[in-house]
Amino acid sequence: MTDAKQQPERGGSPPLGRRLLLGVVLGLAIYAGLALWADLDGLGKALRSIPWWAPVVACGLSLLNYLVRFPRWQRYLSLTGSEVRGWTSLRIYLAGLSLTVSPGKVGEAMKSWLLRAEDGTPIARSAPIVLAERLTDLLGFLVLIAVTSTAADHAWISGAALGLTATLLLLVGSRSAARLATGAVGRLPLVGAMAGRLDESLEASRRLLSPRELPFATLLATLGWFLECVACWLIARSVLPAGIGPVAGLALADVTYAFALSAVAGAVVVIAPGGLGVTEGLLTGLLESGYRAAHVAALPVRGTALSVTLVTRLCTLWFAMAVGLVALRWHRAASRSA
Repeated sequence: MTDAKQQPERGGSPPLGRRLLLGVVLGLAIYAGLALWADLDGLGKALRSIPWWAPVVACGLSLLNYLVRFPRWQRYLSLTGSEVRGWTSLRIYLAGLSLTVSPGKVGEAMKSWLLRAEDGTPIARSAPIVLAERLTDLLGFLVLIAVTSTAADHAWISGAALGLTATLLLLVGSRSAARLATGAVGRLPLVGAMAGRLDESLEASRRLLSPRELPFATLLATLGWFLECVACWLIARSVLPAGIGPVAGLALADVTYAFALSAVAGAVVVIAPGGLGVTEGLLTGLLESGYRAAHVAALPVRGTALSVTLVTRLCTLWFAMAVGLVALRWHRAASRSA
């Protein structure tokens, strides 16, 4: 066990620093572009109007989201035969958030390296956990969109996500489809040697996404991500003048739809790390429509919508990365002590 824990430390883990720096630089560039696109004066005024408690509560709801989805991670560990439990499991689970700003969140596969270092679980056996988590997260968002949607203006985004999810579920659920896929990969140059590992990963994913496991995992994803929808709604409501009651376009259902649809769009465009740019642009547009429907003349509409988007992303995407870095440092300190 000692050798298994030391080997990945010498040559295994991904280049964390470079990926983090790339994500931060890209995020700053995108946000600077959005700020120039919006009214800078209105953006500054809107940012100053957000009360201090709104981001604090939003970060608390984001943290609760991670904890709500933690039992899914633990269940997947049990299904893959990993012996990691308790605080160690929680540390590894949260540490994966440190690479949230990566294309398709594939950076979360770092959890596989940490698992291998902890109990020797082969990466090919644990990597499907990340795929299963992303698929059930997508299904959770699609459930939220289906429950709150009142129009079909952006149905193509949901359709693309549903098609992608259905394709991956077909590969996982059907052995014949999986054999066709691995056979095609095996005939390709350069990556053909990976066909065996792909087959092993699909077999492991088949256990994680079986009809028996899928409903519980999707339910946890739906509940967890709904908490972040509530966080976005609280921030969006906090900038409205005092005394305004329910507002058409900014109701909880409307903001939930906007947040979930924006997250799905960011997930569909897998080359965008953490959905950067795609999620912000769509969420700002949907919120801007809501504020225009509210007819609040005192608000700089575009600047307000963008400020809510930026603060929401700070309390969800970037807060997740911060939590992941703290958890990663915590885990490394605990491993050294052990």
